[in-house]
Amino acid sequence: MNFISEDLILNVSLHIGSFLAVIVFFRKEILGFLIYRKIFMLIIIASLPIILSGYLIAQSGVIHDLRSLKIIGWTTVIFGILLYFSDKRENEKNLEINLDLKAALIIGFLHIFSLIPGVSRSGIAITAARFLKFDRVNAAKISFLLSIPTLLAVSVFGIYNMYTAESFQAIRLNFGSIILSFIFSYITMVAFLRYIKNASLDIFVLYRIILGVLILIFAYQG
Repeated sequence: MNFISEDLILNVSLHIGSFLAVIVFFRKEILGFLIYRKIFMLIIIASLPIILSGYLIAQSGVIHDLRSLKIIGWTTVIFGILLYFSDKRENEKNLEINLDLKAALIIGFLHIFSLIPGVSRSGIAITAARFLKFDRVNAAKISFLLSIPTLLAVSVFGIYNMYTAESFQAIRLNFGSIILSFIFSYITMVAFLRYIKNASLDIFVLYRIILGVLILIFAYQG
């Protein structure tokens, strides 16, 4: 098994673990699909732009041209600043009441930016939702729900690639990665939602800016 195959298997394992964690976390909403059908339909619509764009980028190989420290550093800083300003807006909107087709499309198309290294998938979804005046908890829930179709697509695509590369059975070696990814993803969701009920997102903004600046310093010195 070569390095690329091992890297692919690990990434797929981590995505599967995260996908299962989101499914378990939102099990009540998923089981009550008929009640929340409108929300899930909108979430699927919001997921289509990044799934289609991700497939096209993966096929073209363009993503490799974006994997530079300078791009990662700048996107980390810039989208951290955007998160800051989005979090300062007045918020009053609720996921179950106010999520409509327009909001889903806006969040979905902005979500495409997460394909660029350095742009957090959850971060850009929360930023978009906050700019649309959803409160912090509901913005986070939109981000988590938006990850379901995306993580499913990535997991299926990765498993298919492993199967065609005749390394599908090797995923058993990374069963522990799936378990750990599931545990830490679930804990992160619970802790994050509890934290933002009474706190701003400033700590995450500060983290992104400091990290981005450090990456840029290293990149421009190299």
